[in-house]
Amino acid sequence: MAKWGMVIDLEKCTGCQACSTACQMENNRLPGENYQDVIYYTEGRQPTPSLKWFPRPCMHCEEPSCMHVCPTKATFKTEDGVVLIDWNKCIGCKYCMVACPYGVRFYTDEKALLEPNLKDVFKGEGELSWNPPYKGPQQDPAHGVGIQPAGVVSKCTFCYHKISKAPKGVPDLDEDVAELREFVPACVRCCAPKARYFGDLDNPASKVSRLISEKDGTRLLDHTGNKPQVYYLTGAGAAGSAVPSSRSTTSKA
Repeated sequence: MAKWGMVIDLEKCTGCQACSTACQMENNRLPGENYQDVIYYTEGRQPTPSLKWFPRPCMHCEEPSCMHVCPTKATFKTEDGVVLIDWNKCIGCKYCMVACPYGVRFYTDEKALLEPNLKDVFKGEGELSWNPPYKGPQQDPAHGVGIQPAGVVSKCTFCYHKISKAPKGVPDLDEDVAELREFVPACVRCCAPKARYFGDLDNPASKVSRLISEKDGTRLLDHTGNKPQVYYLTGAGAAGSAVPSSRSTTSKA
Protein backbone atom coordinates (compact mmCIF):
# COMPACT_ATOMS: atom_id res chain seq x y z
CA MET A 1 0.00 0.00 0.00
CA ALA A 2 1.33 3.41 -0.99
CA LYS A 3 1.84 6.24 1.49
CA TRP A 4 1.05 9.29 -0.58
CA GLY A 5 3.01 12.47 -0.01
CA MET A 6 4.01 15.69 -1.73
CA VAL A 7 7.26 17.55 -2.34
CA ILE A 8 7.25 21.28 -3.12
CA ASP A 9 10.43 22.81 -4.53
CA LEU A 10 10.57 26.40 -3.28
CA GLU A 11 13.42 27.19 -5.65
CA LYS A 12 11.07 26.51 -8.58
CA CYS A 13 7.84 27.96 -7.16
CA THR A 14 7.07 31.37 -8.71
CA GLY A 15 4.08 32.20 -6.52
CA CYS A 16 1.78 32.25 -9.58
CA GLN A 17 -1.15 30.74 -7.61
CA ALA A 18 -2.10 28.37 -10.42
CA CYS A 19 -2.32 25.68 -7.73
CA SER A 20 -4.86 27.79 -5.81
CA THR A 21 -7.01 28.34 -8.90
CA ALA A 22 -6.89 24.73 -10.08
CA CYS A 23 -7.80 23.49 -6.60
CA GLN A 24 -10.74 25.90 -6.37
CA MET A 25 -12.10 24.69 -9.68
CA GLU A 26 -11.52 21.01 -8.93
CA ASN A 27 -13.06 21.17 -5.45
CA ASN A 28 -15.78 23.80 -5.98
CA ARG A 29 -14.35 26.15 -3.37
CA LEU A 30 -15.85 29.56 -2.68
CA PRO A 31 -13.69 32.69 -3.10
CA GLY A 32 -11.45 33.08 -0.07
CA GLU A 33 -11.60 29.38 0.86
CA ASN A 34 -8.34 28.06 -0.56
CA TYR A 35 -7.25 24.51 0.13
CA GLN A 36 -4.00 25.54 -1.60
CA ASP A 37 -2.88 28.83 -0.09
CA VAL A 38 0.07 30.81 -1.38
CA ILE A 39 1.11 33.01 1.51
CA TYR A 40 3.03 36.19 0.69
CA TYR A 41 5.34 37.70 3.27
CA THR A 42 8.26 40.06 3.61
CA GLU A 43 11.66 39.55 5.19
CA GLY A 44 14.12 42.23 6.17
CA ARG A 45 13.64 45.78 7.32
CA GLN A 46 12.54 48.93 5.58
CA PRO A 47 13.36 50.49 3.21
CA THR A 48 14.39 47.36 1.30
CA PRO A 49 12.43 44.33 2.58
CA SER A 50 12.26 41.36 0.23
CA LEU A 51 9.00 39.81 -0.92
CA LYS A 52 8.71 36.04 -0.59
CA TRP A 53 5.95 33.47 -0.90
CA PHE A 54 5.11 30.13 0.59
CA PRO A 55 2.63 27.52 -0.77
CA ARG A 56 0.75 25.73 2.04
CA PRO A 57 -1.58 22.78 1.46
CA CYS A 58 -2.88 20.42 4.15
CA MET A 59 0.13 18.50 5.44
CA HIS A 60 -1.67 15.11 5.71
CA CYS A 61 0.36 14.37 8.81
CA GLU A 62 1.47 10.96 10.00
CA GLU A 63 0.33 11.95 13.51
CA PRO A 64 -2.46 14.45 12.79
CA SER A 65 -3.47 16.45 15.85
CA CYS A 66 -6.78 17.22 14.14
CA MET A 67 -7.66 13.53 14.15
CA HIS A 68 -6.69 12.98 17.76
CA VAL A 69 -9.04 15.71 19.08
CA CYS A 70 -12.07 14.85 16.92
CA PRO A 71 -14.83 13.69 19.32
CA THR A 72 -16.83 11.85 16.65
CA LYS A 73 -13.90 10.31 14.76
CA ALA A 74 -15.01 12.21 11.67
CA THR A 75 -11.38 12.99 10.84
CA PHE A 76 -9.57 9.81 9.93
CA LYS A 77 -6.49 8.56 8.10
CA THR A 78 -6.73 6.18 5.15
CA GLU A 79 -4.47 3.18 4.64
CA ASP A 80 -2.61 5.10 1.95
CA GLY A 81 -1.75 7.96 4.31
CA VAL A 82 -4.36 10.60 3.46
CA VAL A 83 -6.16 12.54 6.21
CA LEU A 84 -9.85 13.00 5.37
CA ILE A 85 -13.12 14.11 6.99
CA ASP A 86 -16.33 12.07 7.00
CA TRP A 87 -18.99 14.75 6.63
CA ASN A 88 -21.62 12.26 7.79
CA LYS A 89 -19.92 12.22 11.22
CA CYS A 90 -18.68 15.82 11.48
CA ILE A 91 -20.66 17.94 13.97
CA GLY A 92 -18.86 21.21 13.19
CA CYS A 93 -17.36 21.61 16.67
CA LYS A 94 -14.16 23.06 15.13
CA TYR A 95 -11.85 21.29 17.60
CA CYS A 96 -9.80 20.13 14.62
CA MET A 97 -9.42 23.69 13.36
CA VAL A 98 -8.01 24.75 16.71
CA ALA A 99 -5.70 21.72 16.94
CA CYS A 100 -4.25 22.06 13.43
CA PRO A 101 -0.99 24.07 13.63
CA TYR A 102 -1.14 24.86 9.90
CA GLY A 103 -4.52 26.62 9.65
CA VAL A 104 -5.68 24.63 6.64
CA ARG A 105 -9.27 23.72 7.56
CA PHE A 106 -12.47 25.53 6.63
CA TYR A 107 -15.96 25.80 8.11
CA THR A 108 -19.07 26.77 6.17
CA ASP A 109 -19.41 30.39 7.28
CA GLU A 110 -22.75 32.15 7.42
CA LYS A 111 -21.21 35.22 5.82
CA ALA A 112 -19.17 35.01 2.65
CA LEU A 113 -15.45 35.69 3.02
CA LEU A 114 -15.46 37.64 -0.24
CA GLU A 115 -18.17 39.39 -2.25
CA PRO A 116 -20.27 38.73 -4.19
CA ASN A 117 -21.54 35.74 -2.28
CA LEU A 118 -21.74 32.99 -4.87
CA LYS A 119 -24.27 31.19 -2.72
CA ASP A 120 -26.63 34.07 -3.49
CA VAL A 121 -25.72 34.16 -7.17
CA PHE A 122 -26.30 30.40 -7.48
CA LYS A 123 -29.14 29.74 -5.05
CA GLY A 124 -28.60 25.99 -4.72
CA GLU A 125 -31.11 23.27 -3.98
CA GLY A 126 -31.43 20.02 -2.09
CA GLU A 127 -29.36 19.14 0.97
CA LEU A 128 -26.18 20.91 -0.15
CA SER A 129 -25.39 24.38 1.14
CA TRP A 130 -24.25 25.44 -2.33
CA ASN A 131 -25.14 23.57 -5.48
CA PRO A 132 -24.00 25.37 -8.66
CA PRO A 133 -24.92 24.10 -12.13
CA TYR A 134 -21.56 22.35 -12.54
CA LYS A 135 -21.91 19.94 -9.60
CA GLY A 136 -19.44 17.14 -10.26
CA PRO A 137 -19.93 13.39 -10.15
CA GLN A 138 -17.23 12.96 -7.49
CA GLN A 139 -19.47 14.00 -4.55
CA ASP A 140 -18.39 11.69 -1.69
CA PRO A 141 -19.36 12.96 1.78
CA ALA A 142 -17.77 9.96 3.54
CA HIS A 143 -14.37 11.18 2.34
CA GLY A 144 -15.02 14.93 2.44
CA VAL A 145 -14.98 15.24 -1.34
CA GLY A 146 -17.24 17.52 -3.35
CA ILE A 147 -19.42 20.46 -2.39
CA GLN A 148 -19.27 21.09 1.34
CA PRO A 149 -22.59 20.71 3.21
CA ALA A 150 -23.59 23.21 5.89
CA GLY A 151 -22.22 22.82 9.40
CA VAL A 152 -19.12 20.74 8.68
CA VAL A 153 -15.38 21.30 8.33
CA SER A 154 -13.53 20.71 5.05
CA LYS A 155 -9.92 20.57 3.90
CA CYS A 156 -7.55 19.53 1.13
CA THR A 157 -7.95 15.84 0.30
CA PHE A 158 -4.91 15.47 -2.00
CA CYS A 159 -7.70 15.11 -4.65
CA TYR A 160 -8.61 11.76 -3.14
CA HIS A 161 -11.25 11.18 -5.81
CA LYS A 162 -8.34 11.03 -8.26
CA ILE A 163 -5.44 9.40 -6.42
CA SER A 164 -7.59 6.62 -4.94
CA LYS A 165 -8.19 5.34 -8.48
CA ALA A 166 -4.52 5.28 -9.48
CA PRO A 167 -2.99 1.94 -10.51
CA LYS A 168 -1.55 0.00 -7.58
CA GLY A 169 2.21 0.00 -7.12
CA VAL A 170 2.86 3.23 -9.03
CA PRO A 171 5.78 5.07 -7.36
CA ASP A 172 4.83 8.54 -8.63
CA LEU A 173 1.80 10.28 -10.09
CA ASP A 174 3.26 12.41 -12.87
CA GLU A 175 1.20 14.43 -15.31
CA ASP A 176 3.86 13.87 -17.99
CA VAL A 177 2.95 10.17 -18.00
CA ALA A 178 -0.17 10.04 -20.18
CA GLU A 179 -1.72 6.97 -18.57
CA LEU A 180 -1.42 8.52 -15.08
CA ARG A 181 -2.47 12.07 -15.90
CA GLU A 182 -6.07 11.77 -14.69
CA PHE A 183 -4.95 10.53 -11.27
CA VAL A 184 -2.64 13.47 -10.48
CA PRO A 185 -3.83 16.03 -7.88
CA ALA A 186 -5.02 19.23 -9.54
CA CYS A 187 -2.41 21.45 -7.86
CA VAL A 188 0.42 19.19 -9.06
CA ARG A 189 -0.93 18.79 -12.56
CA CYS A 190 -1.28 22.53 -13.19
CA CYS A 191 2.04 23.69 -11.70
CA ALA A 192 3.71 25.53 -14.58
CA PRO A 193 7.29 25.52 -13.21
CA LYS A 194 6.82 21.90 -12.06
CA ALA A 195 7.59 22.75 -8.46
CA ARG A 196 5.30 20.02 -7.10
CA TYR A 197 5.82 16.28 -7.03
CA PHE A 198 3.46 13.60 -5.74
CA GLY A 199 4.20 9.97 -5.02
CA ASP A 200 4.74 7.10 -2.61
CA LEU A 201 6.90 8.16 0.34
CA ASP A 202 7.46 4.52 1.31
CA ASN A 203 8.87 3.59 -2.10
CA PRO A 204 12.62 4.35 -2.24
CA ALA A 205 12.41 4.37 -6.04
CA SER A 206 9.84 7.17 -6.13
CA LYS A 207 10.92 10.66 -7.15
CA VAL A 208 9.50 12.17 -3.97
CA SER A 209 11.62 9.83 -1.84
CA ARG A 210 14.75 10.58 -3.85
CA LEU A 211 14.23 14.34 -3.72
CA ILE A 212 13.67 14.30 0.05
CA SER A 213 16.83 12.27 0.53
CA GLU A 214 19.08 14.02 -1.99
CA LYS A 215 17.97 17.60 -1.31
CA ASP A 216 17.29 17.44 2.42
CA GLY A 217 13.52 17.80 2.34
CA THR A 218 12.17 19.93 5.21
CA ARG A 219 8.83 19.57 7.03
CA LEU A 220 6.95 22.64 8.27
CA LEU A 221 6.69 22.97 12.07
CA ASP A 222 8.16 19.51 12.50
CA HIS A 223 8.72 20.18 16.20
CA THR A 224 4.96 19.78 16.80
CA GLY A 225 5.28 16.02 16.30
CA ASN A 226 2.62 15.94 13.58
CA LYS A 227 5.13 14.57 11.06
CA PRO A 228 3.81 16.17 7.86
CA GLN A 229 3.77 14.18 4.63
CA VAL A 230 4.41 17.36 2.65
CA TYR A 231 8.10 18.19 2.28
CA TYR A 232 9.76 21.39 1.10
CA LEU A 233 13.01 21.75 -0.81
CA THR A 234 14.41 25.07 0.35
CA GLY A 235 17.69 25.39 -1.54
CA ALA A 236 18.99 28.93 -2.01
CA GLY A 237 18.72 31.80 -4.45
CA ALA A 238 15.01 31.81 -5.28
CA ALA A 239 12.55 34.51 -4.28
CA GLY A 240 10.40 32.01 -2.46
CA SER A 241 13.17 29.72 -1.29
CA ALA A 242 12.77 29.93 2.47
CA VAL A 243 10.29 28.64 5.02
CA PRO A 244 8.69 31.72 6.68
CA SER A 245 10.25 32.69 9.98
CA SER A 246 8.27 33.75 13.04
CA ARG A 247 9.33 37.35 12.40
CA SER A 248 7.98 37.48 8.86
CA THR A 249 4.97 39.62 7.99
CA THR A 250 2.48 37.40 6.20
CA SER A 251 -0.65 37.86 4.12
CA LYS A 252 -2.76 35.44 2.12
CA ALA A 253 -2.93 36.03 -1.59
